[in-house]
Amino acid sequence: MKAALTVPLCDTPAQAPVSYVPTPSAQYRAHRKAAQLTQQPGLPRPGSAAASAPQGARVLIWKQDPSVSELGTRKAFLPGVILAGPRDARIANGAPGIAPVSPNAFGDFILPPDTAQFDAVHTFAVVRQTLTLYQRALAASGAPAQLPWQWNSARNTEPLAVFPHGLPDVMNAYYSRDERALKFGDFVPSGETGRMYTCRSFDIVAHETGHAVLDGLKPRWLLRRNPPQTGGLHEAFGDLTAIFLALSQLDQAEAVIAQTKADLHDKTFLADMAEQFGLALGRPNGLRNADNDLTLAQAGNEVHALSQVFTGAVYDILADMFAFERRPGLVDDAALLYRTGEYLCGLVLRALMAAPDFGATYAHVASLMLQLAGSDGKPPEYQEFIRQRFTVRAVNVAEDARTLAPEPDSSLPQDRRSCCGTMNHAEYFELEDVLEEERKALAAWCQQHYMARDFS
Repeated sequence: MKAALTVPLCDTPAQAPVSYVPTPSAQYRAHRKAAQLTQQPGLPRPGSAAASAPQGARVLIWKQDPSVSELGTRKAFLPGVILAGPRDARIANGAPGIAPVSPNAFGDFILPPDTAQFDAVHTFAVVRQTLTLYQRALAASGAPAQLPWQWNSARNTEPLAVFPHGLPDVMNAYYSRDERALKFGDFVPSGETGRMYTCRSFDIVAHETGHAVLDGLKPRWLLRRNPPQTGGLHEAFGDLTAIFLALSQLDQAEAVIAQTKADLHDKTFLADMAEQFGLALGRPNGLRNADNDLTLAQAGNEVHALSQVFTGAVYDILADMFAFERRPGLVDDAALLYRTGEYLCGLVLRALMAAPDFGATYAHVASLMLQLAGSDGKPPEYQEFIRQRFTVRAVNVAEDARTLAPEPDSSLPQDRRSCCGTMNHAEYFELEDVLEEERKALAAWCQQHYMARDFS
């Protein structure tokens, strides 16, 4: 009789010892993620389509505020010639203390985040994307696609200088036409040890670049002697620039749709401006919230609050247009949001350009938006959205902007105390003129005094 065959159980410790697989540490995972971001594809093969690709460079940037973790850093492609710095014909790297960044062997600017070189690339890229956004908007309307900086002329094509670390230990950022530059501050928030860099915020860089773009189109609007609403238009244009630039990138449009389930009045990073900076100041919705219900009466002559009235109206119009055109069974929501943002961006830009060169009000711009939407052949609902959203905020909207009466607050001085660094920059207060008057008075007194002494 044969002995019974005994088959050992495979799960006994003696037969199948369990091997220990270490879990990667958080530090190692972060290292691997950073390494993957900087990896490059292989060189194109001769004769392939990639070998004849147009000039341009890949860059690694923050796709939103650094605190918006679901977007984080991603690669973007900038078409056109970009040289070491980085710099091109319109934008120069003016960063003190940051060595010019050279492109790698593939012509790209891919640097690890949280470094000075990354900051230089990120800031340049967002400024470049902003300028391109508005150039495309003009080209789509049939207007010349060039947008000059305020100092540009037939004899002066000097670029805008960008200083990512231009204001050490300053909790602000600004655009200066005298310096022909954008400068961004960095500081250590109260109660923390890590330094915060305003240049790393997609929103802040886009906002300040918006000031520079609008100053090239309307150079008198930045002067403080304008009525409060003109100052509000400048601040609002900066915030809307951040919104329109986000919507011009399909990955961000898709993230907004996923975050809100296609309801733009749900909580979203799109409506919150500079979340990380806002938290450092103790504000839960960033520096400003575009999805608001402020009216002119509630804002008064404080330009920071006034800007939110205009921004909020345009944000509501964006949500209305998107909801009206939405056909999820036929058109992808993200693609529709991209196209809606593209149209509204051009509409706002054209209305601002057609507004008065001095003393422009919300009523001027809203009425021009109404007229342009009609001449564009858009559905009548578009005009109704514009009329309704501004009217509920106590902004008068006329069929013809030339018939508008002066605003009641047009004689009040602007209160810029809570605005960004650009609106508080001394050069736009024309304070140098006051100092010059004092110098002239001193010179006159000296002349009279010394002449009297000489004859005594």
